[in-house]
Amino acid sequence: MRKLIILGLVLVGAISCKEAEIRYTQDSPEINEVKGLVADYVAGNWDTFQARYSDTAKLYHNTWDEPISPGQRLGDTQALLSNFNDYSFVEDRSEYEMVITDKGETWVNFWGVWKGTMIANAKEIIIPVHITARFVDGKIVSEYGYWDNSQMMMAMQELAQQAQSEPEEPE
Repeated sequence: MRKLIILGLVLVGAISCKEAEIRYTQDSPEINEVKGLVADYVAGNWDTFQARYSDTAKLYHNTWDEPISPGQRLGDTQALLSNFNDYSFVEDRSEYEMVITDKGETWVNFWGVWKGTMIANAKEIIIPVHITARFVDGKIVSEYGYWDNSQMMMAMQELAQQAQSEPEEPE
């Protein structure tokens, strides 16, 4: 009888043990997609960059209630970057993680330090960035990005003020 009870307990223990679901990782296909997104951004590979988003993706950058489309983001990004002769993310300052929420949603978080040099005055701008992207079927369907643009905006305002205060050359 004792052997039967022990065998039953072992059997119940073996059946109740299931492989734990991985809900957090720093290595996944989705993380590789975000790494590719960052690399495409830095290299200016805009077609590949754009293809990483679903057609109906909603992007919330420094907002939580006014989404833009990937196409709008691309236009805004290219316009902004036209003020810089170089830009990148500091390589040893980037971190990636993937989490699966209690609702089964897959999110990838990216933390990085953006650095760019302005064309007009060679001023270096450094901005910490956080982006979190939700994936469905290998594509980004929503993205939230947060960073402080004030340093960049102040530098651009200074340039605009300098341009206004410079005397016009006589013809």
